[in-house]
Amino acid sequence: MAYDNLTLHTDKYQINMMYAHWVQGTGNRRAVFDVYFRKLPFGNGFAVFAGLERIVKYIEGLSFGDEEIAYLAQQEEQYRPEFLETLRRFRFTGDLYAVPEGTLVFPNEPLIRVEATIFEAHLIETALLNFMNYQTLVATKAARVKLVAGDDVLLEFGTRRAQEADAAIWGARAAYIAGFDATSNMRAGMLFGIPAKGTHAHAWVQAHSSEHEAFSRYAEVLPDQSTLLVDTYDTLRSGLPNAIKTAKELEQRGKRLNAIRLDSGDLSYLSQKARRMLDEAGFPEVKIVASNDLDENIIFNLKAQGARIDVWGVGTQLITAADNPALGGVYKLVARETGEGMVPVIKISGNPEKVTTPGLKDVYRIINRETGKAEADYIALKDEEDVREGRRIKLFDPVHPYIHKYVDNYEAKPLLQPVYRKGELVGSLPDLEAVRAYHREQLDMFWPEYLRKLNPESYPVDLSTKCWEQKMRLIEEYRA
Repeated sequence: MAYDNLTLHTDKYQINMMYAHWVQGTGNRRAVFDVYFRKLPFGNGFAVFAGLERIVKYIEGLSFGDEEIAYLAQQEEQYRPEFLETLRRFRFTGDLYAVPEGTLVFPNEPLIRVEATIFEAHLIETALLNFMNYQTLVATKAARVKLVAGDDVLLEFGTRRAQEADAAIWGARAAYIAGFDATSNMRAGMLFGIPAKGTHAHAWVQAHSSEHEAFSRYAEVLPDQSTLLVDTYDTLRSGLPNAIKTAKELEQRGKRLNAIRLDSGDLSYLSQKARRMLDEAGFPEVKIVASNDLDENIIFNLKAQGARIDVWGVGTQLITAADNPALGGVYKLVARETGEGMVPVIKISGNPEKVTTPGLKDVYRIINRETGKAEADYIALKDEEDVREGRRIKLFDPVHPYIHKYVDNYEAKPLLQPVYRKGELVGSLPDLEAVRAYHREQLDMFWPEYLRKLNPESYPVDLSTKCWEQKMRLIEEYRA
């Protein structure tokens, strides 16, 4: 079994729809799909788009080999042999546009646009959503932690609690995009160039006859990178005194203890006591690392209580996005090819938030030239020129259209950038450090009211007048 071949990383109904289009002779008709989410996770004011590199690697590897064809031939649908031979020749030949990784994004705006044959577009839906939903979720969670932690060092510690190996490495990458400084996962470090950091386990202490012996021998082996875990027995009466004794031994050899780590107990109280003990012993430079099911809410409260923590190890709550474990991104058909060319299509639902916005569209970030801050995101039909040329536009709430204003002194930054054209990768993706730097620039573009952890202001995502009128027209046509 070719375990690394992700071509069948899809839902069965995608293959069934591909087969139905092939039988009907409609598989080569062009279609346009938008990928977006409807609701922000964690009660946050923004999300951080991530997952594009994984999507590109997936598309580059799309290929139905002998094992995939043999498996499909066994299905109860009894696909025709000619269809299976068509799959054997499959390659992605479409266009794909996406916002850059690290972009701050918001509900109901296209983050990816796929323009391809309906045959190709159906195959890639499930994987695109899988990769984008998970990595965007973790990146958003990481951004919340980063905004609370400020300039403190953040370590991603989630591997052993992640939902399998791929989640661990790609989650580490998503966290790094959003501001984490290092990961404990060595494979993520090797694959992506993320700094790898680690301390030692309680088992190291338990494997020695005394805590001091464990610390001393660890420091002998790693004299320049020693961080000592001090809570195996008693943090203040045993762990800290033994760590200080070891720090003095290192000092006699011209070395310095790097840090101590707290992994249980009252982290606020223990960190304050530890800081005092370290300072009084002459080691103000020794850092305090904290872990133990941390998230942005706990870190926020610990800081408010005066905790003296320099480095935060965040694991389970981050890598599993424990308080909001699914993003809910969707992949919706918005235009299809007919004998009259490309025509917009709409999905109507009894849930108003599920009604789609039809047509081939672009998304622009409207930047106020006077403040340099983002004013709104603006969704316009592909052929609209006013926003591209900087002419006066109307910004209005699509749910409450009477709430509106006009803007004319702005810069419109297109968010959807070409990634594939006719099945060929456009240029190359930025490296991870560039993505990380871009994300930091994005944060500077928004007022703090949109970024705060609690009760953030809602950032406007508006439709152009033409886009809104087309949506209303199609709703009325189908209701009639």
